[in-house]
Amino acid sequence: MAVPGATAFAQAWPTKPVKIIVNFPPGGAADQIARAVGQPLQEALGQPIVIENRSGSGGNLGGDAVAKAAPDGYTLLMSSGGMVSVNPFIYPKMSFDPAKDLVPVAAAARVLVFLVTKPEFPAKDAKEFLAYLRSHPGKTSFGSPGNGSSPHLAAEMMKSQAGVFSTHVPYRGAAPALTDLLAGQIEFLFDPGVAIPHIKAGKLKLLAVGSPKRSPLFPDVPTLDEVGLKGFDADTVFGFYAPAGTPADVIARLNREINRILALPGPRERIQALGGEPAPMTPAQFHDKAMEDAKRFGQIIHERKIVGD
Repeated sequence: MAVPGATAFAQAWPTKPVKIIVNFPPGGAADQIARAVGQPLQEALGQPIVIENRSGSGGNLGGDAVAKAAPDGYTLLMSSGGMVSVNPFIYPKMSFDPAKDLVPVAAAARVLVFLVTKPEFPAKDAKEFLAYLRSHPGKTSFGSPGNGSSPHLAAEMMKSQAGVFSTHVPYRGAAPALTDLLAGQIEFLFDPGVAIPHIKAGKLKLLAVGSPKRSPLFPDVPTLDEVGLKGFDADTVFGFYAPAGTPADVIARLNREINRILALPGPRERIQALGGEPAPMTPAQFHDKAMEDAKRFGQIIHERKIVGD
């Protein structure tokens, strides 16, 4: 049954700026995707889009702020899919329930992870890299944007399937992890796309892609599945969420506009520059994808006994 005032509200919406809270630091994949979509969305809605980075606790701080915001269409969340598919497994006492307190609005991008090292690392390819880790247990370290992030889970999947050990060093975002890799403080990283300019410049060596299929940006680089880790898939879908109770007509309009924007050359190219792929979906499809990912990631989280920060 339709709510009489809902359609009238949606027709008037928006009448003021819309805030997008990014629950990860500036410079990371979530931030870059939000900004790629934000400018054309501002033009489409005729109101300013204000992007605010509120990182911490694996994205929970930003997620909590949106979950508790007024469900009026003026506060949105841009997050990795881990907000729904990972965090409930590693944070047993979350201050909100992402499956109940947030609703999916629109998927934005399928984000790949890239296994990168410094050029001087003593392995010319992924097979040699895994062999090196096996023969040097505990002698290497890897960074990630934080405990339970998709790059962290990718490394744990690799360690589990390959039977290797390396020490995890969590950072507060992908950008500082990349900085320490470039400085030689850690040996490798599963990168969510922010390292691609350094790969192209020869400052980092790309060994493999943690996806079911090769990246169009690097068609000659194998997947980890191809080098022996069968079924390896660490992809995640980043997208937009709203507080539960946000009018359905508002969500439908946002979904329609964002899906249209993902086909525009500018946003599409910015997402592809991260090594990602635009991923237009309906809210229901986005939800179903998160539930599918939760099964896959939940298994490795349980096996490796991963806990949040």
